[in-house]
Amino acid sequence: MKFGVVVFPGSNCDRDMAEALSQDLQQEVVMLWHKDKDLSMFREDDCIVLPGGFSYGDYLRCGAIARFSPMMQEVVRFAQKGGKVLGVCNGFQILCESGLLPGVLLRNAGQQFICRNVRLRPGTESNQKRVLTIPIAHGEGRYYASPEVLDTIISNNQVLYYYCNEEGQSTPESNPNGALQHIAGICNADRNVFGMMPHPERACSQDLGNTDGLEIFRSLFGITPHN
Repeated sequence: MKFGVVVFPGSNCDRDMAEALSQDLQQEVVMLWHKDKDLSMFREDDCIVLPGGFSYGDYLRCGAIARFSPMMQEVVRFAQKGGKVLGVCNGFQILCESGLLPGVLLRNAGQQFICRNVRLRPGTESNQKRVLTIPIAHGEGRYYASPEVLDTIISNNQVLYYYCNEEGQSTPESNPNGALQHIAGICNADRNVFGMMPHPERACSQDLGNTDGLEIFRSLFGITPHN
């Protein structure tokens, strides 16, 4: 499987993502500049990744400027044709701003930037069963959507991960940013566009003391490291 990692001005997790995909999961990775327009080397079963960071300095709203970049216009077309797209943290914000995912990411309920490990439990359709520990690092990660949209994504099993405690229970104390329904990540109705605030690429190596992120990539894309 081939992954394209988009680099925006202000991206700061692009190399982390590329390293996790290429070194820990042994997948082919191509770095994509935000002004590029060519995705012809990618097939529908490949994936474009929007990494974390502060695209265009977050000078307007997180992801609001990046959605207009030349590369994002191609990413939207790629997704509309059935290609896979993953957005992590700022990438999730860009996907919501571009309309590829429903809802929006608002400023954290505590009005502070949060950088720590959180616990995640999978949505109902995931083949994962155990609670995962994954890092977060964001100031605007509070997922919000209208009651109608929330009802739709929950009933349609579009929630990928919920914030929870070590026992797998979603409580106010386990919700780091006040996200509605404790939502940490979602997918679109066609299940080819995925967005999440936690950073699985930061939990893919024994050297980092945590490999739970590998399970997220395996669950979403069915990939395992080559022996």
